Amino acid sequence: MDNLRCNRLTCRRTLSDKAVVVSSHIFCVDCANELFNASRLCPACETSLTEPDDVVVSSLNPSNDYKTSVLSGLNPTIILEICSRALSFWQYQLHQEYSFQQALYKNVTEKNAQLEKRLENVIREANGEISLLTNKMSDMGREVETERRKSAGLQDSLKENEKEYHKLKVGRPPVEACYHLTVL
Repeated sequence: MDNLRCNRLTCRRTLSDKAVVVSSHIFCVDCANELFNASRLCPACETSLTEPDDVVVSSLNPSNDYKTSVLSGLNPTIILEICSRALSFWQYQLHQEYSFQQALYKNVTEKNAQLEKRLENVIREANGEISLLTNKMSDMGREVETERRKSAGLQDSLKENEKEYHKLKVGRPPVEACYHLTVL
């Protein structure tokens, strides 16, 4: 992690220029202006911020002159203590970021598992519907084939009836001729 992030969970902006440092937490200037106007508590851990140095605006990219002058004249023991606290702050931030990323990973993994279960259910339901429709199509195919056979049988029967009708029609004298014969 090269840069710190705002410790407000709804922000998480990467900090690059200025930030507001509170004990073991850090916030972007926008969030700090919003959060610290409301109360004098750290929004991350709810520590009371009553002392003047409890909330400090820090330049994250100080000039070389600032770096030289800020620690100049201090006892090396104090400088080492400051460095130790600064390293502890970074270590805490790294731990917080790691924990945050783990929580995100766990959340994404759980959502993925839920989506996979839903997908499996959808696939199972779809396969069930496909199977039902396939069976229905097979049944309908058999019904169509049965109806084709019936139709073919009816067509054959119609042809036979037409042949018989034609034979009868050709073999009989016309109706008028029969009428004349009976009248005589």
